[in-house]
Amino acid sequence: MNKSRLVIDSNKNNLLPNFKELIRYKDLFYTLAWRDFKIRYAQTLVGLLWAFIQPIATLTILYVVFGRFAKVETGNVPHLVFTVCGTSVWAYFSYVMTNSGNSIISAQDMVKKIYFPRLIIPLSKAVVGLIDLSVNLIILIILLFWYGIVPSANIIYFPLFIFMGVLAALGVGIWLSALTIRFRDFQQIVPFMVQLGLYITPVAYPAKFALQNLPDSVASIYFLNPMAGIVQGVRWSLLGGDAPGNMATISFVMVVLLFVSSLFYFSSAEKKMADIL
Repeated sequence: MNKSRLVIDSNKNNLLPNFKELIRYKDLFYTLAWRDFKIRYAQTLVGLLWAFIQPIATLTILYVVFGRFAKVETGNVPHLVFTVCGTSVWAYFSYVMTNSGNSIISAQDMVKKIYFPRLIIPLSKAVVGLIDLSVNLIILIILLFWYGIVPSANIIYFPLFIFMGVLAALGVGIWLSALTIRFRDFQQIVPFMVQLGLYITPVAYPAKFALQNLPDSVASIYFLNPMAGIVQGVRWSLLGGDAPGNMATISFVMVVLLFVSSLFYFSSAEKKMADIL
């Protein structure tokens, strides 16, 4: 009987992760993702309802701060609907960003003992984060029905912006998972980055509101934040209004750069992970 043999060559320099190897370890990937899902809701009183409670609480806070206190103008679109369009993709991005950073450090005992493609660890976090994305999309659909809003003809672009949001989350998550191993300061920095990102991304306010109130020098680099154009694009694809235009182009370029560079960096850092941990 033929048996496949796995040869591990520490001197082999791979510029990118071995994607065939990732497929070969798909069972481990599913196991880690399922484990993270169970841990997330284990021994909680309301279980999976937390997936709805958290985004609703976030949505309520943003609505009160920007819709009631700041009275941000959203045109004919109710502020709740306007905001949930932004939180739908931002919730996924923030979850992956938060949980990928410590993912490899949390699994260091396994990393030190056995060989497997380390990229599986941050990727499994990204899969669990799809729960947040799905819940926010459900809330969005409910609010669209509640207010009687019919999506615009631009809805055909909606999957594209969601896909780019997922790709942006993967890029940042993979970068952070590798960087945190060597620079443990990122364990403290990432939560601050998530909080800051919520306010520098047009989640609860239109992008033009930020551009009108920022100095020209800052406004020119505002859309280097990849989620700015993506959030604006998600909102445009559903509600119409101002097209993202160059904003989307800049965001797409930044997303591709983030994702590709994260794979290169992770691949170069992977062979040293066990020693550093």
